[in-house]
Amino acid sequence: MTATVAPATTLRPRTTTATDSARLRWGRRFQHGGWFVAPFFVLYGLFVLVPVVRGLYLSFTDANISGDHTSFVGLANYREALGDDLVWSSLWHSVKFTLWVVPMIVVVALLMALIAHHTVHFKWLWRLCFFAPFLLPSAVVGNLWWWLFQPTNGMVNHVLGLQTPWLAQKSTALLAVVIATLWWTVGFSFLLYLAALQNIPQHLYEAAELDGANAFQRLTHITVPNLRNITGLVLALQVLASLQVFDQAVVMYQFGPGPEESTRTFVQYTLEQGFTSYRVGYASAISFVLFLIIAAVALGRMWLLRRREEETR
Repeated sequence: MTATVAPATTLRPRTTTATDSARLRWGRRFQHGGWFVAPFFVLYGLFVLVPVVRGLYLSFTDANISGDHTSFVGLANYREALGDDLVWSSLWHSVKFTLWVVPMIVVVALLMALIAHHTVHFKWLWRLCFFAPFLLPSAVVGNLWWWLFQPTNGMVNHVLGLQTPWLAQKSTALLAVVIATLWWTVGFSFLLYLAALQNIPQHLYEAAELDGANAFQRLTHITVPNLRNITGLVLALQVLASLQVFDQAVVMYQFGPGPEESTRTFVQYTLEQGFTSYRVGYASAISFVLFLIIAAVALGRMWLLRRREEETR
């Protein structure tokens, strides 16, 4: 009786799928650099993601600053915010501030970059003078301009030959914050423009000069078009920062809302509700309204940028 031997089975190699390849690439990347960025992700989660989630939860409650007797109220805080006149007035102050300061920063930063780029002597001094104010803390800037805008001994009125109470009347209160912010923050945009100017090919200017183009024509037909992308970046960054204006306005008006509440910004009103009225839940709801506005601006910027890239292809 002969024994039957089972035929040997041929083992086929396992095919590698796209998912396996992606998992393998991710594993290699994490193996080489993942441990270096892991502390950042841990800190980001603890100090950004967790507070955001916690704040979102509190916006649906009637929590106070002590944290006692918290109950779920649903969308009541958001409905109250939509009907709160102070929410809309403070939002309008932030928007008006943004509409004033952002165009000024773009124009002044570009002019400063052109001066620092084309000047022959003491280039380092121009760059230092233009960028140095940006390094100052907001408290220093607020107190400095509070003194400069004093009606009797302030330098602004002394230079202009005026006796205007800049900080005491409604018509000039927000304008004073705009001027202080322009002086303080324009240095950052100046630095971006200066870096972009240095990347424009010099042969474009030489060819235009040989064709008889004057300085203004070279500026409008070469410089400005080549700075389109950096101008869009400056606009986006400044709009997002200006909507969150708080420090300099609060310090300049000694932690008050200014004459006739003309300088109360959205962030300041949120702080008042949370730490003066002790309504943490309502303050969280207001802060998320601002978050949605800022997110809409950022997404709109991304959509315009993507559309421009598709049109240039």
